[in-house]
Amino acid sequence: QVQLVESGGGLVQAGGSLKLSCAASGFNLDGNAIGWFRQAPGKTRDGVSFISSSDGSSVYATAVKGRFTISRDLAKNTVYLEMNNLQPEDTGVYYCVADLQMLGYSFYTGAWTYWGQGIQVTVSS
Repeated sequence: QVQLVESGGGLVQAGGSLKLSCAASGFNLDGNAIGWFRQAPGKTRDGVSFISSSDGSSVYATAVKGRFTISRDLAKNTVYLEMNNLQPEDTGVYYCVADLQMLGYSFYTGAWTYWGQGIQVTVSS
């Protein structure tokens, strides 16, 4: 069965960096949509970054563009989210997502079938 297991979260000061990992099992990353959402306390769950199933290209939310980088290691079947210049507004629970039928990618939470358990990222000011 499909499983997504996140790691790498934690507490960091503003301006610092973290790298999240999502180990996928039960399917191959190549050719499937995968990415990250996040949810701040009291707010909606928002899309952060995705790798398109169509061509492997990367897309980013405006709020993180230029600071976050999504990548994948097909040999390890793992997707990463490298986060630089973190700010307090980046605080939240980060979720890895995957879908085996999606064409491209989607910022809509309801479009994704598989979700990791979530991992906390806290940025102090």
